[in-house]
Amino acid sequence: MAHLLETKCLFLFLNFLIGYIITLVLIKPIINMISTANFVRPNFRGENIPVGVGIIFLISSSFVITLNLLFLNIVPHNLTFLTAEEGFRYVIFLAGIASITCLGLIDDNWGSRDTTGLKGHLLSLFRGKITTGGLKAMGGGFISLIISLLPGQNDHIILNTLILGLSINAINLLDLRPGRAGKGFLLGALLLAAYGQARTDMLFVYIFLGLILAYLPYDLKAKVMMGDSGSNALGITLGLTAVWLLSWQLKIYLLTGLIVLHLLTEKYSLTKIIEKNIVLNYLDRLGRN
Repeated sequence: MAHLLETKCLFLFLNFLIGYIITLVLIKPIINMISTANFVRPNFRGENIPVGVGIIFLISSSFVITLNLLFLNIVPHNLTFLTAEEGFRYVIFLAGIASITCLGLIDDNWGSRDTTGLKGHLLSLFRGKITTGGLKAMGGGFISLIISLLPGQNDHIILNTLILGLSINAINLLDLRPGRAGKGFLLGALLLAAYGQARTDMLFVYIFLGLILAYLPYDLKAKVMMGDSGSNALGITLGLTAVWLLSWQLKIYLLTGLIVLHLLTEKYSLTKIIEKNIVLNYLDRLGRN
């Protein structure tokens, strides 16, 4: 039993490390590619910086998952600790993150700030006007539902769908200042890790911890914007892990928290709330200057 736990810990750590190294190698070429294409947008200070750099999360995680699948095909089945259902999750995760990243890129590329907030985009849809944010919300909802309906995933379909959909948007709500979305992901990842520890349900969170730690310094210094393509990927990673890891009772608490966050941000400015709280303001500015 102790040996199995050590093996799982090593497996998760290696995935974290590989994700970190791959992102560290790819980040500058990706930034240069986006800058050369003049895919830039003014940040909160009015400076034009590369946007959509969060696409690196899809690219790096695809590399790590490919290495995982190669490893699982080489190692004899009696030596692996992953079940067939856990192996199928690679496919679910990769399909989910690829789809939601594409929706994010659409918003990064063609999105405007004329309509804001989840409520605003949904109201536009009901009026017959499609916005990129509305398309992302609708697409994110369908992706969440499809994942929840897949074989082996269909316990608590409505609950899982809501958690996935709101998790995707929750990180996006934070992406208004340098590093804030990344820190939000780190907080969510640490809370899940405290509960899941070395369980293989945590695999994708550990991979993304490596990715975000390599990426975050660029975001904190306001040199790049991850965009919706990045925040969507972070959100679905936390959402999927929560759906696979947590009991239905804990899922209820999580869903309640997500609903409160969305209602709060529809009515109040999250940035102003953070600025008025000493602790939150300190954490928000940490590493930025």
